[in-house]
Amino acid sequence: MTQGSDGRAADALPAGSAPVRVDVTWWDLPELEADIEALRSDLAVEAAVWAQVPGLRTKLWIVDRERGRWGAVMIWDAPRPPIARLPPNRALELIGRPPAARASFDVELAVDGVRAAPPAPSAAEPQE
Repeated sequence: MTQGSDGRAADALPAGSAPVRVDVTWWDLPELEADIEALRSDLAVEAAVWAQVPGLRTKLWIVDRERGRWGAVMIWDAPRPPIARLPPNRALELIGRPPAARASFDVELAVDGVRAAPPAPSAAEPQE
């Protein structure tokens, strides 16, 4: 076990273990607000399909409204399945062009932070 810069424990990936991969993809969409509802409309259905993909640890759908970007971050137990075995890329279908950026990375170290406590209910909210 190693220590992160904040002194908390961080687990290095065990030597000889299958590497973890991260894929990051996004599109530049100058008219993001016009496209975002179409992109968001079936995320629940898309998430259910992606949840069944072998080797996928996590998929995050991401948006940067300030810069007009939409994309995804996928964390894989490597090797990632071939593209042909993955669910259809709904964003690619809706946007109609390849992403502006696509990159893959090997993960060297992973750490889970301490989750923040949920906010306390305000005085205006009814108590159950």
